[in-house]
Amino acid sequence: GSLVRTFTPFYFLVEPMDVLSVRGASVIMNCSAYCETSPKIEWKKDGTFLNLVSDDRRQLLPDGSLLINSVVHSKHNKPDEGYYQCVATVESLGTIVSRTAKLTIAGM
Repeated sequence: GSLVRTFTPFYFLVEPMDVLSVRGASVIMNCSAYCETSPKIEWKKDGTFLNLVSDDRRQLLPDGSLLINSVVHSKHNKPDEGYYQCVATVESLGTIVSRTAKLTIAGM
């Protein structure tokens, strides 16, 4: 009764790209991962996981992409600008992390 481990495909279909946006616009950071078991998608910004549950401006779309509504950007408050990564996890299989995408907000 030897256990045979089969290879399970698990990879990103779409990874986020660098985005240049303006204050007040909506931004979508694209991400989609493929696996037979649907991966759990999470997002990191500047290395820290985003808590999207209590976030009224940022939401996870069904395909795994991150929607940021009305980007906030002022001289002293730049909560949306930074480096984003999409993290896909499949229980019992592991976690894959996307490339880092930079969100830049253009000044006036």
